[in-house]
Formats: sequence, structure tokens, C-alpha cells
Amino acid sequence: MRDNLAIHAQEARRAAPGLADRLGEHVVAALIEEVTLAPKPGLVDIRSRGAHHDLDWKLMCASAVALQPTFAELARAGIETRPMPALRERIGAIGRDGERRMLDTTRGVNTHRGAIWALGLLVTAAAREPADLTPEGVAARAGAIARLPDRHAPALTGHKGEQACVDYNVGGARGQAQAGFPHVVGAALPELARSRIRGDSETAARLNALLAVMASLDDTCVLARGGRSALAEMQHGARRVLEHGGAGALAGRRHLKMLDRRLVDLHVSPGGAADLLAAALFLDRLQAETKPIH
Repeated sequence: MRDNLAIHAQEARRAAPGLADRLGEHVVAALIEEVTLAPKPGLVDIRSRGAHHDLDWKLMCASAVALQPTFAELARAGIETRPMPALRERIGAIGRDGERRMLDTTRGVNTHRGAIWALGLLVTAAAREPADLTPEGVAARAGAIARLPDRHAPALTGHKGEQACVDYNVGGARGQAQAGFPHVVGAALPELARSRIRGDSETAARLNALLAVMASLDDTCVLARGGRSALAEMQHGARRVLEHGGAGALAGRRHLKMLDRRLVDLHVSPGGAADLLAAALFLDRLQAETKPIH
């Protein structure tokens, strides 16, 4: 047994640099693809601040690039640390360091806290078993990691999303991860595939994937700012866009524009859905990885 563990550790050290760096680059690319996508209702994109006053496209991109070493380190942890409890605690520490790196880059503005959690779990899970980069496989492994305790994590963070989970009795980002990212695997990626098959542009397909998440997600970013009434408006508005052909149809685009105006008026932004879109884009990128990376 010890010989097998030693052999695995040796192989992991050899594989880690190329695999970890490449996966980290995929995460950053997915984050930049997500924030650049436009027009996203209520969200920062390349043309608008959405419902935000302290965020813009340039800051979001700078934050994503600054986090590349964090995501590569998370991937390395997935390769090198086989005992699951130890892995959970190692990536928890890396994630908290990444959050500090983010805040240093943005001068205290939260740009990617949710993304560090969601994509951090997914990149760890992808690196752990690079022979299985299917969305279902990666998401299931990420869920198994998320369900483990981290003895060193703070009991309470004071973040708005955490409070929204308590106030509205929803699972939030933690519940989504622990369930194996059902809105990514069961909503965003299927809608992305359907839209591509239908002949929609890639921009429209990605917007439709976002809308598919928004249509049913209990987004704590929206709940924290606007409560249940704002969440209901967001979900209903997203469904209406899809019912009218999505972002690739004229009627769908009209409803998308209306939804964007309404969310900005309400001062709510579906940041949870945006994080899950970035997660979907990351998993979509992994489909090009048909064999282990060395």
C-alpha cells in the first residue's frame, strides 16, 4: 500500500504543473467569457455595469486573471492530495487565500467570491480524475468534496449570500455545490446544447444557458437585494425570454431587454446564476479534453 501511494505521489508531482496550469487557464477563460457575454440582464458585461455601481468589465477581468494562480493551485491539490478530508481542508485554505488575493486586486470589492467556491470545487474535481472530464463526472466529484467538512472554515462569514440562505431557507451556493451542481448539469449545459443544435449564435446560446439557470435558481444575490418578489420577477422574466425563442429570436431579445431594464430598476443582479454560467462554460471547455493532460 505504501509503495502504491509513493508511486501515485511521484506521478502526481510529474503531472501537476502542466495539468494544473492548463485547467487554471480554462477557469480564467470561462470567467472572462462569462463577464464579456452581453447583454446579460442586471449583470456586468462588456457594454454595461448592470445593476452594479462598484463593478465593471475591466475590474472583473483583472480579478479573474489575478485568480489564475489560485485555480492552478486548487487543481494541483486535486492531483496531489488523495485522502478526501485532507483535500477538502487544503482547498478550503487555498480558496480563502484566493479571496484575499481577489480583494487585494479589487481594493475590497467582491468580484468572484462565489466563483472561487464553485469553480474551485470543479477545477479540483477535474484535476483529481482527468480521465473523466464529463460534466456529470466532474460535477459529481465536486459535490462529494463539497459535502465534506472543513474544520478550519469560519462558522459564519457575514456574507450577504449566507444571510439570505438563513432568511429565505434556501441552499445557496453551498447547497448547489453539495447537490452536484444540478443547475449547471441539468439546466445550463442542456440549454447550451439545444441552442447550438437549433442554429443560434454562440452568444445567443450562452445567454439562453444563463436564462435557463435564472428561470429556476433561488439566487441569493437577488434575494439579498430584492427579496422574494424580485426573485419571482427574475425567474418569470427569464422564462418569458425562453418561451419567446430565447436570445436568438427577435421576440426573445425584446423580452430580454425588458428583463434587463427591470432588474436594473430593482437594483438586483443574478450573480449566483452568473457563477453557474461560468461553471457551465468551464465544463463545456473540458469536453475538448478527451484524454489526460500531461
